[in-house]
Amino acid sequence: MTLSTSRLLDLCRLFGCEVREPKIARDRIVARLARALEGRLPSLLAELGREELRAACRRAGLDPSASARAELQALLLGRAGLDPTALVVAPESVRAGELPSKGQTVHARHRQWLVEGVDAGGPGESALVRLVCLDDDDPGRQLDVLWDLELGAKIVSPATTGLEAPSRLDAPASFGAYLHALKWSAVSAADATLFQAPFRAGIKLMAHQLTPLMKALELPRANLFIADDVGLGKTIEAGLVLQELLLRQQASFVLVVCPASVCLQWQGEMQRRFGLRFEVMTRQFVAYRRQERGFGTNPWSTYDRFIVSHALLRRPSFRDALLHHLGERARKGLLILDEAHVAAPASANKYATDTDITRTIRDLAPRFDNRLFLSATPHNGHSNSFSALLEILDPVRFTRGMPVEGKKDLEPVMVRRLKRDLRKLGVERFPKRVLVQLALTHARGRWHVETTPYDAESGEEAPKTRAELGEREPLELLLAEKLARYTELCAPASGQGRFPFVVLQQRLLSSPEAFARTLDAHVRGLEKRGGVVAAPEQGELDVSAVDPELHGVLDEAASAEEHEAVRRASASLSPTEEAKGLLEEMRVLADKARRAPDAKVQALFAWLRANVCPALGLGEDTKASRAWGPRRVILFTEYADTKRWLVSLLTAAVEHTDEGAERILQFHGGMSDEARDEVQRAFNGAPEEHPVRILVATDAAREGVNLQAHCADLFHVDIPWNPSRLEQRNGRIDRTLQPADEVRCHYFVYPERVEDQVLETVVRKVETVRRELGSLGAVLLGRIEKTLEGGISTKTKAAAAAIGTDARSETVNAELEAQRDDLEAVRAEVLRAGRRLDSSAKALEVAPEALRGVV
Repeated sequence: MTLSTSRLLDLCRLFGCEVREPKIARDRIVARLARALEGRLPSLLAELGREELRAACRRAGLDPSASARAELQALLLGRAGLDPTALVVAPESVRAGELPSKGQTVHARHRQWLVEGVDAGGPGESALVRLVCLDDDDPGRQLDVLWDLELGAKIVSPATTGLEAPSRLDAPASFGAYLHALKWSAVSAADATLFQAPFRAGIKLMAHQLTPLMKALELPRANLFIADDVGLGKTIEAGLVLQELLLRQQASFVLVVCPASVCLQWQGEMQRRFGLRFEVMTRQFVAYRRQERGFGTNPWSTYDRFIVSHALLRRPSFRDALLHHLGERARKGLLILDEAHVAAPASANKYATDTDITRTIRDLAPRFDNRLFLSATPHNGHSNSFSALLEILDPVRFTRGMPVEGKKDLEPVMVRRLKRDLRKLGVERFPKRVLVQLALTHARGRWHVETTPYDAESGEEAPKTRAELGEREPLELLLAEKLARYTELCAPASGQGRFPFVVLQQRLLSSPEAFARTLDAHVRGLEKRGGVVAAPEQGELDVSAVDPELHGVLDEAASAEEHEAVRRASASLSPTEEAKGLLEEMRVLADKARRAPDAKVQALFAWLRANVCPALGLGEDTKASRAWGPRRVILFTEYADTKRWLVSLLTAAVEHTDEGAERILQFHGGMSDEARDEVQRAFNGAPEEHPVRILVATDAAREGVNLQAHCADLFHVDIPWNPSRLEQRNGRIDRTLQPADEVRCHYFVYPERVEDQVLETVVRKVETVRRELGSLGAVLLGRIEKTLEGGISTKTKAAAAAIGTDARSETVNAELEAQRDDLEAVRAEVLRAGRRLDSSAKALEVAPEALRGVV
């Protein structure tokens, strides 16, 4: 029979042949268990579960279809030549005569317990033992166990067993490890001035990440708002606080509430960096738990550390079950709210009506002793909204409707630093961000590209360079002209009928392939024909293993859904004869354009030849080197159609280069955990070990994935109309632990197209918002998206340029940004946290190299 090693060890403990060796071969475990079970097959079969019995039947060539355990056990006993009626229904007690008695101490479930009572039960029944916990972190907790069935339970009798006579002295290294283990375990609960979490985490210690930990420990309860800039490591900072509270036995039930797109990142970071396993709450998880433990099981009661998305927590079925499990107050609870600004009331009224997520968090937060709120944009420009959010965090210090008086009020509960502040102070090294504009122009039948790098921080431009891309018709420009005229003739001023024209414009700015497919959906709608046939799914993805709530839907499925929406909206339109003629012309041009690289792809190939592989796209007969350099690049696009078209062109372009088939990877929505991890490991691995050089990704990779280990170049194949996504894409490489001194974010524009002129304004505006407007940036980016949602025209450019001139920046500066105006105070806090770490290291006798670069 095939049992896992852990199951074999459990059986060994149960039948009195406990394995104490730290490493032992599986066949030796099996042999030892076989000796212990000689003549006791009925007892073994009584211990096995139904699936284990079925596996044994299959191994023995017996019919495993019986549903009852007794029938399966009888089959196996008969095959062994034993009387099927000889089955021992209750497991044979291997501790006969060793039942604990009232007043004794026992060890069970990794804790010490005092025996309060013993009910021996009748013949064939296991004894019921009533216990009460003696451990410091859970004193008084009551537990009833069936003694014969409790794995690993044993009586603690130090008076009778005592210590063995020492035969030799321990080696210095072994004794040192034992002594340090005792000291590390004792200091966390006994000395509140020392850190321990940084030394128990698999992270590179950075000075600024210690400040939130220090401030959290100085508070009676860890009610802290971490409002650091994007990319400074708020997840790691929260993890350090969490780890320290666990070590100090001040946290037990932990709940992380975050956007669905980063649930898996939170789970992975907590596991990899801190060794903490979290369950992600989804409908699939609930189904598994109910299948395992019964339909009436409250899934929140099955574990003590959970991650849940904002969207799922708003649903009454999940929220009410959680509140029922927590009761009036969670014992030693810790709530971590990521992107906490979503819980702020959106209205400017003094007592605004709360949103669903505001009401949910307001009901939830008081039930937790400790609360960590995380957001790079905590203030939306409304004073009362900001105070309402802070009231949820700490209702003693703050009251909604009462303005926050800047540094004086925020200093005890908020940590806020921007990258530029830490760069000025010199306490950390962060890469310089360079934006690279690739302007594509067509003159005398040839395409040219003009490259303009400029500093994202200062806006200062570097010298321009110009290169020729070759001959090709300006099909992109012709399509834009015809689409503009077609929209003018057919599109209504507002309403659902305008939707197809906005989508066509977005797709044209992405790629000829995306435009051609959407145009086909539009034509089907006009002709009142059936729905669009979805494209085949990508790769050999096991859809059954993917939870859409965590991994998102397949990009192809999302694209097909949007095409279906275009078809339905187009069915109500009645184009004129001129419009029908334009439509046919666009179909011919789009079909021609999608068959070859457009100007953007030609410019991309030119960059790849200059920086990655000289022979890329030049064919088999080129004399250029086919070797690849170590440089890596990410290509971002919003649409699955563009990604598929781009991958096809790139695959053909690298076919004749060294290991060409292994140079390109894809990242898309709907990927399983294993597939995501595989792509991330390969792309972040050392270039000499992993041949991948190009990652083509949709916006599924814009959050929750860190790709900066060996990549400092990124291309926006299309510019998203949601400007927040632009910053999220850039954040994949412009973040903490980026080893390069400079990251380069490239984007394409066609200066002759009005749409590109507007999107160029958006790109510049995003950087201005990020650089100058701090927390208010989220509000302004939302207004940019609102401006673009009806399509782009000449009027849109002026509206986009005007955004930010009437910003409520004075309120933000007075109530939030004053918190970080005094840079010397920021430096002092960072240095004080460093000194705390230094003293902790000395007390714990941590090697000095563990602190390199921190103190």
